[in-house]
Amino acid sequence: MAAEKMAKLLNAGFEIKRFGKRFTPIYVYYKNGDEEPIPIYCSNGQESDMQEIYVALRNMMFVLSFHPKHSALRQARREIIQFS
Repeated sequence: MAAEKMAKLLNAGFEIKRFGKRFTPIYVYYKNGDEEPIPIYCSNGQESDMQEIYVALRNMMFVLSFHPKHSALRQARREIIQFS
């Protein structure tokens, strides 16, 4: 739910992929077009609440917004920090 909330904030696509039937850590990646996905969160198999995960995602997206390859995030930086 936290990744979906972040995607809505950034007006970005959102996709869930399941690998296997048993519980595994949750990984969240940022992907822009055909570029290689960038890992931005991993649950390490531990339970976390949605707000904690959302804050971690927001912090990583804020950091990525300073990278020159991610100009779309730079434009959304104000929205990212607005919900701090």
